[in-house]
Amino acid sequence: MLKVKANNFLLLSVCYIFLVLQTNFAQDFTASVNETTVADNERFQVSFTFSGKSINNLSKFSPPAFENFLILSGPNQSTSIQIINGAQSASLTYSFVVQPKSVGTFTIGSAGIEQAGNTYKTEPIKITVVKGADKPKQQQQGDTQISTDEIAKNLYVRAIVDKTRAYKGEQITVTYKLYTRLSIASQMGVNKLPQYQGFWAEELETSGNINFTTEVIEGKQFRVGVLKRVALFPTQTGTLEVTPFELSVPVQIQKQRSGKSIWDDFFGDPFGRSEIYEFNAKSNVVKIDVQPLPDGQPEMFKGAVGNYTFNANLNNTTVKSNEPLTLNINISGTGNIKLIDLPELNLPNGFEKYEPKINEEINRKGIVSGSKSGEYLFVPRVVGLREIPPIEFTFFDPNKKKYVTLKSEPFKIDIKPGDKQASNEYVGKEDIKELGNDIRYIKTSFEDVEKKENFIINSTGFIIAGVLPFAISLVVIGWKRKYDKLHGNVVLLRYQKAQKVAKNRLKSAKKLMDSQNHKEFYSELSTALFGYLEDKLHISKSEFTVERASEELRKRNITEELIAELKAGAGKCEFVRFAPGAEKSAAMQDMYDEIADVIINLEKNIGEKKYV
Repeated sequence: MLKVKANNFLLLSVCYIFLVLQTNFAQDFTASVNETTVADNERFQVSFTFSGKSINNLSKFSPPAFENFLILSGPNQSTSIQIINGAQSASLTYSFVVQPKSVGTFTIGSAGIEQAGNTYKTEPIKITVVKGADKPKQQQQGDTQISTDEIAKNLYVRAIVDKTRAYKGEQITVTYKLYTRLSIASQMGVNKLPQYQGFWAEELETSGNINFTTEVIEGKQFRVGVLKRVALFPTQTGTLEVTPFELSVPVQIQKQRSGKSIWDDFFGDPFGRSEIYEFNAKSNVVKIDVQPLPDGQPEMFKGAVGNYTFNANLNNTTVKSNEPLTLNINISGTGNIKLIDLPELNLPNGFEKYEPKINEEINRKGIVSGSKSGEYLFVPRVVGLREIPPIEFTFFDPNKKKYVTLKSEPFKIDIKPGDKQASNEYVGKEDIKELGNDIRYIKTSFEDVEKKENFIINSTGFIIAGVLPFAISLVVIGWKRKYDKLHGNVVLLRYQKAQKVAKNRLKSAKKLMDSQNHKEFYSELSTALFGYLEDKLHISKSEFTVERASEELRKRNITEELIAELKAGAGKCEFVRFAPGAEKSAAMQDMYDEIADVIINLEKNIGEKKYV
C-alpha cells in the first residue's frame, strides 16, 4: 500500500515538473539564423519564434533595425499548434530573408513582442560576413539547376505608361504588371519602391489581391496581374525618369524529372518535389519627355491643367447690413484636383471677408477626377447697391492644346439698412430730427438734487472698466504678432500643423481599421506618415522619398535607431499594400501602434528651433 502511494506521489511530482516546464516554455521568445558566418553576396534567413501554450493576444512585434543588412523578404508569418495527450503547445514565427551590405562582424539586434501586458525580447545575434566569390549564373538547389536568366524570361515586372510625351501638369498613368509562367510560393516582398522625382504622384485604386488574367506573349502563355497603378503629374520640364519597382518573389521550382524540362509545364509537375527560390524582379526604367506649357498664358492662369467646369453662385442678392452672405465656388473635372488654386474673390469696399471653407472630392479609379469647392462668407457693413466683379478660372486643356477661361456673371447686391446698426453713409436729416425725442428733459433748477458722497471714479466697476480693455489689448497684440510670425513663415506654419494633421489622418485610419477596410487602412496609414514627414521636413510631395526624409532627419541629429524604425514601419506598410493577400495576415492594430509610435517619437526629438 505504501509502495503504491509512493509511486503515485512520484507520478504527481513528474507531472508537476512537466507542467512547470510547459509554463516556462509558454513564455519563450527566441531568435535564430540558419548560419552565423555568411558571404557578402549570400542570402540567409533570420527567424523570431514565440513558443508556449498559447499564441493568442500577441501584439506589437517589433523587429530589429537590420542596419547592415538588406531585407529581401519579410516579415513572413508561420504558426504551429500541437496537442499531445490533451496538452496544447503553439508557436508563431516571424522570418526575414536578408543579405549583408558589406563585409565585417555585425549584430542583429533584439526583437520584441507583447502578450497579456508582458514584453519579451530576443537575444542579439552576431553575424560574421566574409568576402564571397562572384555569383554564378547557375545555382544548384537539390538536383535542379536554377538559372536566373531562365527565371527572368518566365517571370518579370513591367512598367507600362499610357504616354511618353506630356505637358507639364498633364496626367501620365503608370501601370506595374507582373508576368509569370511560374508558381509563386508565398507572399511577395517589396525590395524598393519606384521614385517619382519631378512628379506629383497619386496612387490609383487597385484590387487588394492580384487578379491574374492570361496573355500570350511571343507565343508563350503568361499569367498577368496588376501590382499597382500610379497617376503622375510632372512638376518639371525635360526628360524625367521613374526608377524601377523591385520585388522579391519566392518562386516554386519543380525538381527536374528525367527527360523533362522544368519550364515545359505551365503549372509545373504536381507530383514532383519542389524548391523555393527567391528571385529579385525589377521593372524597367520609365522615361517621360515633359514639354513646357505654351506661351500666351492668361493673367488669371495659376497652373491648372486638365478639363474642368466652373460655377459660382451667391445665396442672396438682397440683404440687410451686418447680415452674412455666402458665395460658393465649385470646380470639377479631370486633372490634379489637389493642386488647383481656387480663384480669388475681389470684394468692393464695405465688406468684411472671412477665410473660406475648402472641400475636395477626388476619384482615383483611373483618370484622376473630382471637384474642389470653396464657401466664402462675408458681411456687408454699408447699405446701398454693391457689385462683385465676375470671377474667372483659367486652365490649360492638353487635348485641345489651348488655354480656356471660364467666367461667372457679376453679382449685384442690394443692401438694406440693418435692424441692429445703421451705416454712417445712410444717416440723413430725418434721423437728426428724431434726436430731440431721444434726449431726456434737462433740469435747470437745483431742487430735488441730492449730493452724492461716493464718486464713480472710486468704484470697483470703474477700475475694472478701465483696466480690462488694456489687458485685452495686450492679449490681442500678442496673438496678432504670433499670427503674423507664423503666416509670414510658411515653413514654421507647416511644421506646427504637421502633428495635428497626422493625428487627424491617424483618426481616419482608426475608423478604417474598426470597419476592417484593410486596403484603405494601410493606404491612409502610409499617407499619415508620409504627409507628416513632408510637412515637418518641408519636402514637397513630388520630391518626397523615404531616403530623402532620412537624410533630413540625420541633419537634425535624429538617431539611426529611430530612422531605422521609420524605414521599417514605412516598408511594412508599403509591403502589405502591394503584396497579394498580405493585408489579411498582418496585424492592423500592431501596424497602427507602430506608425503612431514613430510619429510621436519623431515629434519628441525634432526641435522647433531648427525651423525658425
